[in-house]
Amino acid sequence: MEKLVVKGGGRLNGEVEISGAKNAAVAIIPACLLTKGVCRLENLPDIKDVKLFLTILENLHAKVCYIEKGVVEIDCTEVDCSEPPADLTRKMRGSSYLMGALLGRFRRCAVTSPGGCDFGTRPIDLHIKAFEALGAEVDCSYDIIKINAENITGSNIYFDVVSVGATVNAILAAVLADGMTVIENAAKEPHIVDLSNFLNAMGANIRGAGTDTIKVKGVPELHGGTYAIIPDQIEAGTFMIAAVATKGDVTLKNIIPRHLEPISAKMLEMGARIEECDDSLRIWVPEGTKLKSINFTALPYPGYPTDMQPQLVTLLTTTDGTSTAREGVWDDRFRYVSELRRMGANIRVEGKLAIVNGVPNLMGTTVKAVDLRAGAAMIIAGLMADGTTEITGIHHIDRGYENFESKFVKLGADIHRLQVIEDTGV
Repeated sequence: MEKLVVKGGGRLNGEVEISGAKNAAVAIIPACLLTKGVCRLENLPDIKDVKLFLTILENLHAKVCYIEKGVVEIDCTEVDCSEPPADLTRKMRGSSYLMGALLGRFRRCAVTSPGGCDFGTRPIDLHIKAFEALGAEVDCSYDIIKINAENITGSNIYFDVVSVGATVNAILAAVLADGMTVIENAAKEPHIVDLSNFLNAMGANIRGAGTDTIKVKGVPELHGGTYAIIPDQIEAGTFMIAAVATKGDVTLKNIIPRHLEPISAKMLEMGARIEECDDSLRIWVPEGTKLKSINFTALPYPGYPTDMQPQLVTLLTTTDGTSTAREGVWDDRFRYVSELRRMGANIRVEGKLAIVNGVPNLMGTTVKAVDLRAGAAMIIAGLMADGTTEITGIHHIDRGYENFESKFVKLGADIHRLQVIEDTGV
């Protein structure tokens, strides 16, 4: 077991290179199952979720070749299995995308219910609705989700609520279908667009990604090719908030500023300054600036990202006055609040609403990363706090951030990883 030790009180300064997007990578890797030929993926983040997904593909008899840092070649031509190993799919939420990809390729699949971060109930009813609209039969009576179809036929799919996962699965299942599929009230996230761009580069016919109506015209087959993953919007946003939290001055390289607009708007509202270039962004807090309390709601894109909600709540713990944070996506994403309270934060949670009353400062102590983005929030809290903060459960952080602590160190943070010997009680 490992933990991170963070000493607070310093300012972050310098440049940081943002890695490829986790959320795009875990959608594009299973999409390779739909192709025949070699898919060369570039700007792939070196994180646990990516490594796990590549292992799953290898278990399905794909050929995976690591070319260099951030570059992997995947050949799914010889894949002949539609039942991925349960012990691996249970470890990550993104494994649900195997349903759409395997159904699209084989017209059948059997996938164990996926794992990942626990934010409360995560029903897959919208995924099932999409598969059934395309002509599949779905059996969820056991832990294994079995999907079968004599043929996949284009259809109209309307989602009652916006769902990134269901939108991804609908696209994957429809790419090789007969006829046209129209997905209405679709998710608009940047990684939905990136997935569609990847598939189009491999021979698909997808239009409208990034809007609430996506049209997928089925094609007979997909070929291989080369594709570069977009920069990680959430990693970039995390460093933006860390810079503001420490009243630092940080330049982010390898980004798409447009993807960061919802986060930039909140940072500007609080009193930070931002300068944008084509693929970089500088964010800083002018000397003497008193950060303002704000209200925000986490919503599907282009709203403020739910994956950035814990980081912003952490920043608000030491602003004067009262701020509110409403979670508009998940049922139970405030579990990390109890960890911030251990550091002296004054936060009250009422259902999907967190009321944050600013305190003069946080105090370092031992806290736990209860999920991926909450783990990033604990690092930010440690940088803000007086004294030393020890963070356990950091395997969550490793799932989604590449070389996270080393990037902070390059910005001047005092943070290091320690091996912890577990007490076996013997």
